Amino acid sequence: MTKILIVSDSHGSKVELEKLLEKHGDEVDIMLHCGDSELSSSDPILEHFRAVRGNCDFDRRFPEERLEEVGDRQILVTHGHRYSVKSSLLNLSYRGKEVNADIICFGHSHVLGAEMIDDMLFINPGSILLPRLRKERTYVILELSGESAFMHVYDIESGEMPDLFSEFRLQK
Repeated sequence: MTKILIVSDSHGSKVELEKLLEKHGDEVDIMLHCGDSELSSSDPILEHFRAVRGNCDFDRRFPEERLEEVGDRQILVTHGHRYSVKSSLLNLSYRGKEVNADIICFGHSHVLGAEMIDDMLFINPGSILLPRLRKERTYVILELSGESAFMHVYDIESGEMPDLFSEFRLQK
């Protein structure tokens, strides 16, 4: 089983990222940051995260997107602003198909969500600092095991939110 921590939109706060590292650093295999860290790409805390550039990140050394191979799965990581994710996931799904992504992780809207579209799992972990449509400051730990993806949602303060647990079936 592979565990992937997914976070987004920390907007300059290292405190939350340090909490994640302290709490989960030894238990997850990969830590993804979906943009708007508002930190320098050379900031020591980001050494632990595979981060992309969001619309509030001015350090051009961040990549616009990443394609991470995890086992036999392709994970596309992007912020989402260049794909207009606040209005539709259609453009992002086209990009996912172009790179043969199984899972797409993105942020930008600050709204927690997950859904399957055309056999691709889309995950927005919400915002670890400034959530929208809920008060909890959320992040996700995704567990991959064979064709199953188990999504655990956490609030930075209160921990796991078991009522938001989801299981998805991945194709291959």
